[in-house]
Amino acid sequence: MTRIARIVFQVVVTMALLAAPRAVLACPVCFGQSDSPLAKGVNMGVLFLLGTVTVVLVGFAGFMIYLARRAKVFAGETSTASEETA
Repeated sequence: MTRIARIVFQVVVTMALLAAPRAVLACPVCFGQSDSPLAKGVNMGVLFLLGTVTVVLVGFAGFMIYLARRAKVFAGETSTASEETA
């Protein structure tokens, strides 16, 4: 697609969206009716996903702390074992 054709296409799409503003408006959940059951369900879904991400990140951080402590213990055992043989 040439540059001029791409520009013409973008202008046509922009004009079409401006001519039909209802097509660009948000859904009823985002646009209004924040007390509808659909909006409450979306909010609960968002909270669930945030909780899931939090649990995964906390688990990952806990595992990294566990590995760091284990490495520290292992390094301490290795250094004492090498000192005993010397």
